[in-house]
Formats: sequence, structure tokens, C-alpha cells
Amino acid sequence: MADRFDFIIVGAGSAGCVLANRLSADPAIRVLLVEAGPEPRNPLIRIPAGMSRLFHPGPHNWGYTSQSEPFLNDRTLYQPRGKGLGGSSAINGMVYLRGHAGDFDHWRQLGNPGWGWDDVLPLYRRHERSAHADGALHGGDGELSVIDPSLRHAFSELFIAAAEDAGFRRNADLNSGDPEGVGYVQYSIAHGRRCSAYEAFVRPIRRRANLVIVTEALVEKVLLDGRRATGIAYVRHGRRVVAEAGREVILAGGAINSPQLLMLSGIGPAAHLRDKGVAVVHDLPAVGQNLHDHPFASLSFQAPARYSINHRLRGLGAVVEAGRYALTRGGVLALGTTQNNLFARVAPGADRPDIQISTRPFSFIIKGTRILVNKAPTITAAVCLLRPESRGAVRLAGPEATRAPDFRFNYLESPRDRQTFVDGAKLAYRVMAGPRMTGFAPVMPLPNDDEAILEKLRAMAGAMYHPVGSCRMGPGADCVVDPRLRVHGIAGLRVADASIMPLIVSANTNAAAILIGEKAAALVLEDWKAWSGMTLR
Repeated sequence: MADRFDFIIVGAGSAGCVLANRLSADPAIRVLLVEAGPEPRNPLIRIPAGMSRLFHPGPHNWGYTSQSEPFLNDRTLYQPRGKGLGGSSAINGMVYLRGHAGDFDHWRQLGNPGWGWDDVLPLYRRHERSAHADGALHGGDGELSVIDPSLRHAFSELFIAAAEDAGFRRNADLNSGDPEGVGYVQYSIAHGRRCSAYEAFVRPIRRRANLVIVTEALVEKVLLDGRRATGIAYVRHGRRVVAEAGREVILAGGAINSPQLLMLSGIGPAAHLRDKGVAVVHDLPAVGQNLHDHPFASLSFQAPARYSINHRLRGLGAVVEAGRYALTRGGVLALGTTQNNLFARVAPGADRPDIQISTRPFSFIIKGTRILVNKAPTITAAVCLLRPESRGAVRLAGPEATRAPDFRFNYLESPRDRQTFVDGAKLAYRVMAGPRMTGFAPVMPLPNDDEAILEKLRAMAGAMYHPVGSCRMGPGADCVVDPRLRVHGIAGLRVADASIMPLIVSANTNAAAILIGEKAAALVLEDWKAWSGMTLR
């Protein structure tokens, strides 16, 4: 069985949903959107606090686990990834942060014209429906709802004041391109409900006659005719299907799945592919390399009862909040995971923030894949290393698409990463020990020397769930795609998701992943118009 489309998009996550919307806006373009997961029918997807349940492996979560991390005491780390329409935007914490202008300017300096801050800002504005809409920095007419917190916890305001006491400026707009300082984050939430990439970009247009959406379909490989992509083969409900692409196949599966699919298709490091039983079509050593993420550590503090909402997230309190949400779509269940962030520079010579401290007016522990809210009144200050140097890789576990890939991040391999992370933890403790933080006490006292602090961090640090970089963008041999996101050496094939980031952005990555979908669509449509004009002539 075969069907023919102009463009095939593999993966209906943050970038894939934007691509499906933009490409199918032209009725002359026939688009196929293929997703391994199901339709987003689980009601927990729409409830912001429902992400604590979606964190578990299940129909909407690939539920991956890394290989042992040698610099984190050889621990394996759980890595949830969205599976279903909306991808990880359907299960994440809904924090909407663009990143620092310098992040994108650095991408451009690495040989990626068109990716600087001035280039991407209009694309951010295009899809935003922002609470800060002003026509210059923030869009107001786009599909994606971007809001300020609907309520502000007492602890959130207290932490901002404490950070100001410590010498940091209050920043009213962390999405201005310069997030340095302390302020409230924004969320991709609309009227108390999650605004995933699917809800924003695909649900409103999914009846377009030229857009076909196939869910619960596992793509086995990209089909190739020599060095040209011609389509895909996927399995759905036990049946193998071939779909042909007249123009391009676009991979948007994310930093774990996109390199996996390239390698399953014979595109990647030749020796590794042969070792795993995959016929080599194109030796591209960079595929799967440059994998990185934001390592972070959640630091818990005992708190005066009025500053912690743990009691509202457990037992009878949780029942009351569920009733409040059902009646009003308000209360603590209508918010994202964190309320405010402190962006700071701690490494000598840093030109932009290298540490992000995110606070939560509650605390929890993760046991395996379960999230358990603590009983005692506690709060959290989570320390995140924004610009890590350490790199890992994605590799095949075998030649079958049904086998989860192997991957390792090598968190804290770099000595600079280790020192910056330690200094970030010290900063969090310093702010939390400020004069107005009466009644707060660290659950884990801070050791006296840096080496002891590092050992504590090695034992508790985890993933921020922001994997990027494994299909790096750039002109060099260490890159997978060029600045137009075309796979080096293969015609008719692009990658458009967080895997193309040469360097991770200095913020949560979902907003940037949506941006990549927007940019990719613009590039594809430019080429489509050029091709259509040539065809007509």
C-alpha cells in the first residue's frame, strides 16, 4: 500500500505541529503528518498539573532511560519524552522561555546565517499570542497562548525580593532576549488549560483536505533512492505502509528519535551501523553526536507553612484543588511547574547567564518514574546549568525501530561544568539564607568545600529533560544538517527539531523547539516556491 504526498513530516511534536500548520496552509501542498503515539484523548493532558501523572511511562510518554552516567556515580537517568500529537509539549511543565539573544547570535557565528536573534525574533512573534503583546518584542495574534501566572504564590514574591537583596535586578520580561535577573516566567496555557503545540497549531486546522494525520504509526525507516529520500515505511496496527514524498521528508522526532531514525535508514557512523546490522547508505559520523542537556539539582528547604503548598497537593487538599479547578479552571492545578527564575552569571568571564535557579512553592521526590509530593512544608530551589560543555551521544541498540536507542549525556564530564554547577548551588543557598528568609532551612546542609558540594551534586543531579544537539546544524564535518536544515549528502531530507541546535539555549527548550518548526517551515516554503516557479516555467 502506498500513498503520495509533497511533504512527509515524521513526528507531531513541538516543531512537527508548526510545520504541519504552515505547509498545509497552501492548498496546493499535500502534507502527511505521522506520529508514533495516539490522539491526545487523556484529560490529564489539558490540565496543567496533570503533567505529574504524564511523567510516567505510558501511551503518551516514551519513558526512556539513559545508559549509566559515569560522572553522576554511574546512575541511569529517566528521560520522559512526549509520544502523541503535541509530543513533549503535551507532557511538559509549560514554561515558555525563548532564551538569550546571545544564544542565537552564537548559532549564526558558528556558520548558520539566518539564525541570529534579529532573524528569529519575527518568527517568535508570528506564533505568539502573548500577554506582553507589543508588536516589537512579543506577538499578539499567533496561535500559541503565552500567559503570565494566573496567581502568584507568596513564596514566589519572597524569593524575588531575596534575590534583589542579593544584588540581582528584577526583570519584568524574561523573554526580552536578555533574561538576566529575577522574575516571573510565562506559560503556554490558555484559560487554565495546557496549550500544547497540537492544541495551538494542529487541532484548529486538522480538517484541511490537504493534511493527512496518521497516529499510532511507528516509522521504521526513511526510504532512499541512492542519496535521495523518497518516502517512509511505517507500521500501524501490524500493517506495513509505504508513503511517498514528492518533495521532502522532514524528521521532527526530537533529539533522541530523529538520529535513531537516520541511523535505522543507513545514514550515520558507518562502523556503528555495520556493527548493529544496518546497511550503510551514507557515512555521516556526526549523527547522534553532540547530545547534551541541562543538568539540574532540586534543593529542598524547610519553610514556614504559609509559603509551602504541599498540603494543597496531597490528600484532602488535592481533592479541594481538583474541585476548584473543575469549577473555575483556576487554583494551583492551573499553573505550570515553576513560577519564577533567577538567571545569573557565576563563571569568570561569562558573557550571559550560565545558571538558572527555578523555584517552586512545593517539593517532591522522584522514586523511579513516580513523583511524590512531600508531607512536610517545604519548597524547592532547582539549580540548572544553562550552557554545559559536556557532550554525549545517541546510538542504536539494534536494527529494529521497536528497540529504544542507547544514549548517554555524560553530564558533568567537563571540569568547567562541575565548577559552574557548584557555584550555582552556592548561589541558591546564599539567596535562600538572605535576611528576609526567616524560617527557611536547607534539608541538605551545604558542605564547607567545593569538592564535598560536588559529591553531593553527583548523587542528586538529574536531567532537565531538555535533550538537544544530536543532529547538529552547521557547515562542518561535525554537523548533520546545513543552515537550511538539509541533511548533508542526502537530497530531499531535513531535520527540524531540538536535535539541530548546535548549542543548547540558555533556558527551557520548548519555545525554541517551536521556533525551529517555524523557521523550518519558512525555509521549506521558500524552496517550494522556487521549485514551483521553475516547474511552471
